[in-house]
Amino acid sequence: MSERVTCDLCVIGAGSGGLSVAAAAAQLGAKVVLIEKARLGGDCLWTGCVPSKALIAAGRRAHAMRTPKAFGIAPVAPNVNAKGVVQHIQSVIQAIEPNDSVERFTGLGVKVIQDAGRFVDRTTVEAGDYEIKARTFVIASGSSPAVPPIPGLETVPYLTNETIFSVADRIDHLVVVGGGPIGLEVAQAHLRLGARVTVIEAMTALGKDDAELTHPLVETLRREGMVIGEGVKVDGVAPREGGGVRVAVSGNGESQVLDASHLLIATGRRPVTDGLGLEQAGIKFDRTGIKVSSRLLTSNARVYAIGDVAGGPQFTHVASYHAGIVIRRALFRLPAKVDPNVIPRVTFTDPELAHVGLREEDARKLYGSRINVLRWPYAENDRAQAEHATEGFVKVITKRNGRILGASILGAEAGELIHVWSLAISAGLKIGAMAQYVAPYPTLGEINRRVATSFFQARIGSPWVRLATRLLGGVRGG
Repeated sequence: MSERVTCDLCVIGAGSGGLSVAAAAAQLGAKVVLIEKARLGGDCLWTGCVPSKALIAAGRRAHAMRTPKAFGIAPVAPNVNAKGVVQHIQSVIQAIEPNDSVERFTGLGVKVIQDAGRFVDRTTVEAGDYEIKARTFVIASGSSPAVPPIPGLETVPYLTNETIFSVADRIDHLVVVGGGPIGLEVAQAHLRLGARVTVIEAMTALGKDDAELTHPLVETLRREGMVIGEGVKVDGVAPREGGGVRVAVSGNGESQVLDASHLLIATGRRPVTDGLGLEQAGIKFDRTGIKVSSRLLTSNARVYAIGDVAGGPQFTHVASYHAGIVIRRALFRLPAKVDPNVIPRVTFTDPELAHVGLREEDARKLYGSRINVLRWPYAENDRAQAEHATEGFVKVITKRNGRILGASILGAEAGELIHVWSLAISAGLKIGAMAQYVAPYPTLGEINRRVATSFFQARIGSPWVRLATRLLGGVRGG
Protein backbone atom coordinates (compact mmCIF):
# COMPACT_ATOMS: atom_id res chain seq x y z
CA MET A 1 0.00 0.00 0.00
CA SER A 2 1.54 3.33 -1.11
CA GLU A 3 1.79 6.22 1.31
CA ARG A 4 0.01 9.27 -0.03
CA VAL A 5 1.85 12.59 0.19
CA THR A 6 0.36 15.96 -0.70
CA CYS A 7 2.53 19.00 -1.30
CA ASP A 8 2.71 22.37 -3.01
CA LEU A 9 5.54 21.39 -5.32
CA CYS A 10 6.90 18.05 -6.52
CA VAL A 11 10.24 18.08 -8.36
CA ILE A 12 11.40 15.09 -10.41
CA GLY A 13 15.17 15.20 -10.82
CA ALA A 14 17.82 16.54 -8.45
CA GLY A 15 20.28 18.08 -10.87
CA SER A 16 21.13 21.76 -10.73
CA GLY A 17 17.71 22.92 -11.92
CA GLY A 18 15.68 20.64 -9.70
CA LEU A 19 17.78 21.43 -6.65
CA SER A 20 17.45 25.17 -7.27
CA VAL A 21 13.66 24.94 -7.47
CA ALA A 22 13.39 22.72 -4.40
CA ALA A 23 15.69 24.87 -2.25
CA ALA A 24 14.07 28.17 -3.18
CA ALA A 25 10.52 26.86 -2.75
CA ALA A 26 11.28 25.30 0.63
CA GLN A 27 12.94 28.47 1.90
CA LEU A 28 9.85 30.40 0.83
CA GLY A 29 7.69 28.13 2.97
CA ALA A 30 6.29 25.76 0.35
CA LYS A 31 5.87 22.06 1.08
CA VAL A 32 8.25 20.34 -1.34
CA VAL A 33 8.88 16.77 -2.44
CA LEU A 34 12.11 16.07 -4.36
CA ILE A 35 12.47 12.79 -6.27
CA GLU A 36 15.81 11.47 -7.55
CA LYS A 37 16.61 7.90 -8.60
CA ALA A 38 20.39 8.40 -8.55
CA ARG A 39 22.67 10.80 -6.65
CA LEU A 40 21.66 14.36 -5.86
CA GLY A 41 23.70 16.87 -7.83
CA GLY A 42 23.05 15.45 -11.27
CA ASP A 43 25.36 15.42 -14.26
CA CYS A 44 26.96 18.77 -13.46
CA LEU A 45 28.42 17.67 -10.13
CA TRP A 46 29.30 14.07 -10.85
CA THR A 47 30.07 13.72 -14.57
CA GLY A 48 29.87 17.17 -16.18
CA CYS A 49 30.85 20.73 -15.33
CA VAL A 50 32.67 20.10 -12.06
CA PRO A 51 34.92 17.18 -13.05
CA SER A 52 35.59 18.61 -16.50
CA LYS A 53 36.77 21.94 -15.12
CA ALA A 54 38.90 20.15 -12.54
CA LEU A 55 40.48 18.12 -15.36
CA ILE A 56 41.04 21.28 -17.41
CA ALA A 57 42.71 22.94 -14.41
CA ALA A 58 45.14 20.01 -14.11
CA GLY A 59 45.94 20.22 -17.81
CA ARG A 60 46.53 23.96 -17.55
CA ARG A 61 49.10 23.45 -14.77
CA ALA A 62 50.97 20.86 -16.85
CA HIS A 63 50.96 23.18 -19.88
CA ALA A 64 52.28 26.08 -17.80
CA MET A 65 55.25 23.96 -16.75
CA ARG A 66 56.14 23.28 -20.38
CA THR A 67 55.68 26.86 -21.64
CA PRO A 68 57.18 29.45 -19.24
CA LYS A 69 60.07 30.46 -21.52
CA ALA A 70 58.56 33.85 -22.42
CA PHE A 71 58.67 34.77 -18.71
CA GLY A 72 62.36 33.94 -18.38
CA ILE A 73 61.71 30.61 -16.69
CA ALA A 74 63.16 27.32 -17.90
CA PRO A 75 60.52 24.81 -19.06
CA VAL A 76 60.08 21.57 -17.13
CA ALA A 77 58.53 18.34 -18.35
CA PRO A 78 55.67 17.58 -15.93
CA ASN A 79 55.47 14.15 -14.35
CA VAL A 80 51.75 13.45 -14.70
CA ASN A 81 50.27 10.94 -12.27
CA ALA A 82 46.99 9.77 -13.82
CA LYS A 83 45.70 8.41 -10.50
CA GLY A 84 46.65 11.66 -8.82
CA VAL A 85 44.66 13.64 -11.42
CA VAL A 86 41.59 11.47 -10.76
CA GLN A 87 42.05 12.01 -7.00
CA HIS A 88 42.17 15.77 -7.64
CA ILE A 89 38.92 15.57 -9.61
CA GLN A 90 37.23 13.53 -6.88
CA SER A 91 38.42 15.93 -4.17
CA VAL A 92 36.77 18.83 -6.00
CA ILE A 93 33.51 16.88 -6.30
CA GLN A 94 33.64 15.95 -2.61
CA ALA A 95 34.19 19.58 -1.62
CA ILE A 96 31.05 20.66 -3.48
CA GLU A 97 28.84 17.63 -2.81
CA PRO A 98 27.60 18.70 0.68
CA ASN A 99 25.77 21.62 -0.96
CA ASP A 100 23.73 19.08 -2.94
CA SER A 101 23.33 16.41 -0.25
CA VAL A 102 20.19 14.72 1.02
CA GLU A 103 21.04 16.00 4.51
CA ARG A 104 21.10 19.62 3.38
CA PHE A 105 17.77 19.42 1.61
CA THR A 106 16.14 17.49 4.41
CA GLY A 107 17.37 20.23 6.70
CA LEU A 108 15.61 22.78 4.50
CA GLY A 109 12.36 20.90 5.03
CA VAL A 110 12.29 19.11 1.67
CA LYS A 111 11.02 15.52 1.63
CA VAL A 112 13.61 13.66 -0.45
CA ILE A 113 12.56 10.39 -2.09
CA GLN A 114 15.47 8.42 -3.55
CA ASP A 115 13.68 6.41 -6.18
CA ALA A 116 12.41 6.70 -9.75
CA GLY A 117 9.38 8.92 -10.20
CA ARG A 118 6.70 8.49 -12.86
CA PHE A 119 3.30 9.97 -13.57
CA VAL A 120 0.33 7.63 -13.26
CA ASP A 121 -2.19 10.29 -14.28
CA ARG A 122 -2.30 14.04 -14.87
CA THR A 123 -2.14 14.90 -11.16
CA THR A 124 -0.27 12.01 -9.53
CA VAL A 125 3.32 10.77 -9.40
CA GLU A 126 4.48 7.47 -7.94
CA ALA A 127 7.97 7.02 -6.52
CA GLY A 128 8.89 3.91 -4.56
CA ASP A 129 6.34 3.44 -1.81
CA TYR A 130 4.92 6.93 -2.22
CA GLU A 131 2.03 8.43 -4.18
CA ILE A 132 2.49 12.17 -4.55
CA LYS A 133 -0.26 14.68 -5.22
CA ALA A 134 0.98 18.20 -5.86
CA ARG A 135 -0.40 21.56 -6.86
CA THR A 136 2.54 21.97 -9.24
CA PHE A 137 5.05 19.50 -10.70
CA VAL A 138 8.49 20.29 -12.14
CA ILE A 139 10.30 17.82 -14.39
CA ALA A 140 14.06 18.32 -14.22
CA SER A 141 15.26 14.89 -15.35
CA GLY A 142 18.22 16.22 -17.35
CA SER A 143 19.96 14.44 -20.21
CA SER A 144 22.31 11.55 -20.92
CA PRO A 145 25.09 10.99 -23.48
CA ALA A 146 23.83 10.53 -27.04
CA VAL A 147 25.65 7.55 -28.55
CA PRO A 148 25.55 7.43 -32.38
CA PRO A 149 24.99 4.19 -34.31
CA ILE A 150 28.64 3.49 -35.13
CA PRO A 151 29.16 0.00 -36.59
CA GLY A 152 30.98 -2.20 -34.08
CA LEU A 153 30.64 0.19 -31.16
CA GLU A 154 29.00 -2.48 -29.02
CA THR A 155 32.14 -4.65 -29.38
CA VAL A 156 34.63 -2.18 -27.92
CA PRO A 157 35.11 -0.32 -24.64
CA TYR A 158 34.30 3.34 -25.09
CA LEU A 159 34.04 6.36 -22.84
CA THR A 160 31.46 9.11 -22.42
CA ASN A 161 31.40 12.06 -20.06
CA GLU A 162 29.99 9.65 -17.47
CA THR A 163 33.19 7.57 -17.43
CA ILE A 164 36.09 9.64 -18.84
CA PHE A 165 36.78 11.44 -15.55
CA SER A 166 37.45 8.24 -13.61
CA VAL A 167 40.10 6.83 -15.98
CA ALA A 168 43.12 6.34 -13.71
CA ASP A 169 45.34 4.67 -16.31
CA ARG A 170 47.70 6.52 -18.60
CA ILE A 171 46.01 7.47 -21.87
CA ASP A 172 48.36 7.01 -24.82
CA HIS A 173 46.14 7.97 -27.76
CA LEU A 174 42.67 9.36 -27.16
CA VAL A 175 40.33 9.46 -30.16
CA VAL A 176 37.39 11.79 -29.58
CA VAL A 177 34.28 11.47 -31.74
CA GLY A 178 32.66 14.91 -31.71
CA GLY A 179 34.20 18.36 -32.14
CA GLY A 180 31.78 20.32 -30.00
CA PRO A 181 32.57 22.14 -26.73
CA ILE A 182 32.69 19.00 -24.56
CA GLY A 183 34.84 17.09 -27.04
CA LEU A 184 37.39 19.88 -27.48
CA GLU A 185 37.58 20.78 -23.79
CA VAL A 186 38.33 17.21 -22.74
CA ALA A 187 40.61 16.68 -25.74
CA GLN A 188 42.82 19.67 -24.90
CA ALA A 189 43.00 18.73 -21.22
CA HIS A 190 44.22 15.22 -22.04
CA LEU A 191 46.60 16.56 -24.68
CA ARG A 192 48.21 18.76 -22.02
CA LEU A 193 48.38 15.82 -19.62
CA GLY A 194 50.52 13.94 -22.12
CA ALA A 195 48.19 11.99 -24.39
CA ARG A 196 48.13 12.06 -28.17
CA VAL A 197 44.69 13.29 -29.19
CA THR A 198 42.70 12.98 -32.41
CA VAL A 199 39.28 14.62 -32.78
CA ILE A 200 36.86 13.40 -35.44
CA GLU A 201 34.07 15.82 -36.41
CA ALA A 202 31.55 15.00 -39.15
CA MET A 203 30.78 18.66 -39.83
CA THR A 204 32.72 21.70 -38.56
CA ALA A 205 34.33 21.93 -35.13
CA LEU A 206 32.33 24.26 -32.87
CA GLY A 207 29.90 24.73 -35.74
CA LYS A 208 27.25 26.51 -33.65
CA ASP A 209 29.53 29.46 -32.91
CA ASP A 210 30.80 32.36 -35.02
CA ALA A 211 33.39 31.04 -37.50
CA GLU A 212 35.39 34.27 -37.18
CA LEU A 213 36.24 33.19 -33.63
CA THR A 214 36.15 29.40 -33.90
CA HIS A 215 38.58 29.21 -36.82
CA PRO A 216 41.53 30.77 -34.95
CA LEU A 217 40.66 28.69 -31.87
CA VAL A 218 40.76 25.44 -33.84
CA GLU A 219 44.06 26.47 -35.43
CA THR A 220 45.49 27.18 -31.98
CA LEU A 221 44.51 23.69 -30.82
CA ARG A 222 46.16 22.22 -33.89
CA ARG A 223 49.37 24.16 -33.24
CA GLU A 224 49.37 22.79 -29.72
CA GLY A 225 49.44 19.28 -31.17
CA MET A 226 45.83 18.20 -31.45
CA VAL A 227 44.78 16.45 -34.68
CA ILE A 228 41.31 17.68 -35.69
CA GLY A 229 39.58 16.11 -38.64
CA GLU A 230 36.60 18.11 -39.93
CA GLY A 231 34.17 16.70 -42.47
CA VAL A 232 35.26 13.24 -41.35
CA LYS A 233 32.94 10.38 -40.36
CA VAL A 234 33.55 7.20 -38.39
CA ASP A 235 32.89 4.20 -40.61
CA GLY A 236 33.29 1.66 -37.84
CA VAL A 237 35.26 0.53 -34.82
CA ALA A 238 36.72 -2.81 -33.75
CA PRO A 239 38.80 -4.21 -30.90
CA ARG A 240 42.54 -3.85 -31.33
CA GLU A 241 44.78 -6.82 -30.68
CA GLY A 242 46.56 -6.23 -27.42
CA GLY A 243 43.93 -3.77 -26.20
CA GLY A 244 42.43 -0.51 -27.36
CA VAL A 245 40.25 0.31 -30.34
CA ARG A 246 40.76 0.51 -34.09
CA VAL A 247 38.76 3.39 -35.57
CA ALA A 248 38.08 3.46 -39.32
CA VAL A 249 37.39 6.97 -40.63
CA SER A 250 36.85 8.61 -43.99
CA GLY A 251 36.51 12.11 -45.33
CA ASN A 252 37.94 14.61 -47.78
CA GLY A 253 38.49 11.79 -50.27
CA GLU A 254 40.64 9.71 -47.92
CA SER A 255 40.20 6.73 -45.59
CA GLN A 256 42.41 5.61 -42.73
CA VAL A 257 42.45 3.49 -39.58
CA LEU A 258 43.39 5.02 -36.22
CA ASP A 259 44.78 2.92 -33.39
CA ALA A 260 43.43 4.36 -30.15
CA SER A 261 44.17 3.35 -26.59
CA HIS A 262 40.90 5.04 -25.56
CA LEU A 263 37.77 6.13 -27.44
CA LEU A 264 35.58 8.98 -26.22
CA ILE A 265 32.10 9.55 -27.64
CA ALA A 266 31.24 13.24 -27.32
CA THR A 267 28.43 13.65 -29.86
CA GLY A 268 25.96 15.51 -27.72
CA ARG A 269 23.27 14.59 -25.22
CA ARG A 270 19.68 13.44 -25.35
CA PRO A 271 16.90 14.48 -22.94
CA VAL A 272 15.87 11.87 -20.38
CA THR A 273 12.16 11.21 -20.92
CA ASP A 274 11.95 7.41 -20.66
CA GLY A 275 10.16 6.02 -17.65
CA LEU A 276 8.53 9.29 -16.59
CA GLY A 277 4.99 8.27 -17.61
CA LEU A 278 4.60 11.40 -19.71
CA GLU A 279 1.83 9.87 -21.83
CA GLN A 280 -0.26 9.16 -18.71
CA ALA A 281 0.12 12.79 -17.66
CA GLY A 282 -0.84 14.18 -21.08
CA ILE A 283 2.60 15.72 -21.58
CA LYS A 284 3.79 16.11 -25.19
CA PHE A 285 7.40 15.24 -26.01
CA ASP A 286 9.62 13.89 -28.76
CA ARG A 287 13.26 12.89 -29.14
CA THR A 288 14.36 16.53 -28.64
CA GLY A 289 12.69 16.71 -25.23
CA ILE A 290 9.49 17.81 -23.55
CA LYS A 291 7.55 20.46 -25.40
CA VAL A 292 7.26 23.64 -23.36
CA SER A 293 6.02 27.18 -23.86
CA SER A 294 8.16 30.25 -23.25
CA ARG A 295 6.80 30.04 -19.70
CA LEU A 296 8.23 26.49 -19.42
CA LEU A 297 4.76 25.00 -19.08
CA THR A 298 4.10 21.62 -20.67
CA SER A 299 0.86 20.54 -22.34
CA ASN A 300 -0.29 19.66 -18.80
CA ALA A 301 -1.00 22.98 -17.08
CA ARG A 302 0.13 21.61 -13.72
CA VAL A 303 3.55 20.60 -14.99
CA TYR A 304 6.69 22.59 -15.84
CA ALA A 305 9.82 21.18 -17.49
CA ILE A 306 13.22 22.82 -17.03
CA GLY A 307 16.84 22.33 -18.01
CA ASP A 308 18.10 19.79 -20.53
CA VAL A 309 14.85 17.84 -20.70
CA ALA A 310 13.05 20.95 -21.99
CA GLY A 311 14.99 20.69 -25.25
CA GLY A 312 16.88 23.98 -25.19
CA PRO A 313 20.54 24.83 -24.59
CA GLN A 314 22.09 22.18 -22.34
CA PHE A 315 23.95 24.22 -19.73
CA THR A 316 23.81 24.16 -15.95
CA HIS A 317 23.20 27.89 -15.82
CA VAL A 318 20.21 27.48 -18.15
CA ALA A 319 18.65 25.00 -15.72
CA SER A 320 19.21 27.49 -12.89
CA TYR A 321 17.72 30.29 -15.01
CA HIS A 322 14.69 28.10 -15.73
CA ALA A 323 14.38 27.36 -12.01
CA GLY A 324 14.08 31.06 -11.26
CA ILE A 325 11.33 31.46 -13.85
CA VAL A 326 9.35 28.56 -12.38
CA ILE A 327 9.65 29.93 -8.85
CA ARG A 328 8.42 33.36 -9.96
CA ARG A 329 5.50 31.85 -11.85
CA ALA A 330 4.47 29.00 -9.56
CA LEU A 331 4.86 30.72 -6.18
CA PHE A 332 4.46 34.41 -6.96
CA ARG A 333 2.26 34.27 -10.07
CA LEU A 334 4.60 36.67 -11.86
CA PRO A 335 4.61 36.77 -15.70
CA ALA A 336 8.17 35.47 -16.18
CA LYS A 337 9.24 33.76 -19.39
CA VAL A 338 12.40 32.57 -21.13
CA ASP A 339 14.47 35.02 -23.16
CA PRO A 340 17.01 32.97 -25.13
CA ASN A 341 19.05 36.06 -26.00
CA VAL A 342 20.22 36.58 -22.41
CA ILE A 343 21.73 33.10 -22.04
CA PRO A 344 25.54 33.06 -22.32
CA ARG A 345 27.69 30.07 -23.20
CA VAL A 346 31.38 29.34 -22.71
CA THR A 347 33.71 26.77 -24.21
CA PHE A 348 36.47 26.26 -21.64
CA THR A 349 39.33 25.59 -23.99
CA ASP A 350 42.49 27.68 -23.83
CA PRO A 351 41.88 30.29 -25.15
CA GLU A 352 38.28 30.33 -23.98
CA LEU A 353 35.35 31.10 -26.25
CA ALA A 354 32.32 32.92 -24.84
CA HIS A 355 29.13 34.28 -26.37
CA VAL A 356 25.82 35.90 -25.46
CA GLY A 357 22.98 37.28 -27.57
CA LEU A 358 22.89 37.27 -31.37
CA ARG A 359 25.75 36.16 -33.59
CA GLU A 360 26.62 38.48 -36.49
CA GLU A 361 24.97 36.05 -38.93
CA ASP A 362 21.72 36.07 -36.93
CA ALA A 363 21.76 39.85 -36.51
CA ARG A 364 22.15 40.38 -40.25
CA LYS A 365 19.18 38.13 -40.94
CA LEU A 366 17.06 40.29 -38.64
CA TYR A 367 18.41 43.77 -39.34
CA GLY A 368 20.32 43.53 -42.61
CA SER A 369 23.00 46.20 -42.88
CA ARG A 370 21.48 48.20 -40.01
CA ILE A 371 23.99 46.87 -37.51
CA ASN A 372 27.47 47.77 -36.32
CA VAL A 373 30.20 45.18 -35.77
CA LEU A 374 32.82 46.26 -33.25
CA ARG A 375 36.11 44.46 -32.54
CA TRP A 376 38.99 44.99 -30.16
CA PRO A 377 42.09 42.75 -29.95
CA TYR A 378 43.65 41.39 -26.78
CA ALA A 379 47.00 42.54 -28.16
CA GLU A 380 45.94 46.16 -27.50
CA ASN A 381 45.44 45.43 -23.79
CA ASP A 382 48.34 46.07 -21.40
CA ARG A 383 47.44 43.27 -18.97
CA ALA A 384 47.23 40.78 -21.83
CA GLN A 385 50.72 41.84 -22.89
CA ALA A 386 52.03 41.37 -19.35
CA GLU A 387 50.51 37.89 -19.21
CA HIS A 388 51.62 36.95 -22.76
CA ALA A 389 47.94 36.28 -23.41
CA THR A 390 47.51 38.40 -26.51
CA GLU A 391 45.65 35.89 -28.66
CA GLY A 392 42.00 36.70 -29.35
CA PHE A 393 39.56 39.58 -29.54
CA VAL A 394 36.17 40.86 -28.45
CA LYS A 395 33.43 41.16 -31.05
CA VAL A 396 30.23 43.09 -30.32
CA ILE A 397 27.11 43.51 -32.45
CA THR A 398 24.89 46.56 -31.99
CA LYS A 399 22.02 48.22 -33.76
CA ARG A 400 22.71 51.58 -35.35
CA ASN A 401 21.24 53.31 -32.28
CA GLY A 402 23.78 51.55 -30.05
CA ARG A 403 21.51 48.87 -28.59
CA ILE A 404 23.66 45.82 -27.82
CA LEU A 405 22.52 42.70 -29.69
CA GLY A 406 25.31 40.24 -28.99
CA ALA A 407 28.90 39.76 -27.90
CA SER A 408 31.52 37.09 -28.50
CA ILE A 409 34.97 36.80 -26.94
CA LEU A 410 37.91 34.60 -27.86
CA GLY A 411 40.78 34.83 -25.42
CA ALA A 412 42.03 34.43 -21.88
CA GLU A 413 39.28 34.55 -19.23
CA ALA A 414 36.59 35.00 -21.88
CA GLY A 415 34.12 33.26 -19.58
CA GLU A 416 34.67 35.98 -16.98
CA LEU A 417 34.70 38.87 -19.45
CA ILE A 418 31.34 37.86 -20.98
CA HIS A 419 29.53 38.57 -17.69
CA VAL A 420 29.27 42.30 -18.30
CA TRP A 421 27.82 41.76 -21.78
CA SER A 422 25.27 39.32 -20.36
CA LEU A 423 24.23 41.98 -17.88
CA ALA A 424 24.09 44.65 -20.57
CA ILE A 425 21.85 42.57 -22.83
CA SER A 426 19.63 41.46 -19.93
CA ALA A 427 19.17 45.09 -18.87
CA GLY A 428 18.64 46.35 -22.43
CA LEU A 429 21.63 48.70 -22.20
CA LYS A 430 23.09 50.63 -25.09
CA ILE A 431 26.77 50.65 -25.94
CA GLY A 432 27.19 54.08 -24.32
CA ALA A 433 26.78 52.54 -20.87
CA MET A 434 29.67 50.19 -21.59
CA ALA A 435 31.85 53.05 -22.83
CA GLN A 436 31.27 55.21 -19.76
CA TYR A 437 32.04 52.90 -16.87
CA VAL A 438 35.50 53.13 -15.27
CA ALA A 439 37.61 49.99 -15.72
CA PRO A 440 40.49 49.42 -13.28
CA TYR A 441 43.94 49.40 -14.85
CA PRO A 442 45.56 47.12 -15.81
CA THR A 443 42.90 44.44 -16.26
CA LEU A 444 41.66 42.31 -19.11
CA GLY A 445 38.24 43.85 -18.48
CA GLU A 446 39.44 47.09 -20.08
CA ILE A 447 38.99 45.31 -23.42
CA ASN A 448 35.23 45.49 -22.96
CA ARG A 449 35.28 49.24 -22.44
CA ARG A 450 37.69 49.80 -25.34
CA VAL A 451 35.51 47.91 -27.81
CA ALA A 452 32.55 49.96 -26.63
CA THR A 453 34.36 53.27 -27.14
CA SER A 454 35.21 52.25 -30.71
CA PHE A 455 31.49 52.65 -31.48
CA PHE A 456 31.87 56.39 -30.91
CA GLN A 457 35.35 56.76 -32.36
CA ALA A 458 33.95 55.76 -35.72
CA ARG A 459 31.61 58.75 -35.54
CA ILE A 460 34.19 61.37 -34.66
CA GLY A 461 34.91 62.02 -38.34
CA SER A 462 31.26 62.68 -39.10
CA PRO A 463 30.61 66.16 -40.62
CA TRP A 464 27.79 66.66 -38.14
CA VAL A 465 30.09 65.91 -35.19
CA ARG A 466 32.73 68.31 -36.56
CA LEU A 467 30.11 71.04 -37.00
CA ALA A 468 28.80 70.54 -33.47
CA THR A 469 32.35 70.70 -32.11
CA ARG A 470 32.97 74.03 -33.85
CA LEU A 471 29.68 75.48 -32.65
CA LEU A 472 30.19 74.37 -29.06
CA GLY A 473 33.90 74.99 -28.94
CA GLY A 474 33.51 78.57 -27.82
CA VAL A 475 30.90 77.88 -25.16
CA ARG A 476 32.28 77.97 -21.61
CA GLY A 477 30.84 75.80 -18.89
CA GLY A 478 29.30 77.42 -15.85
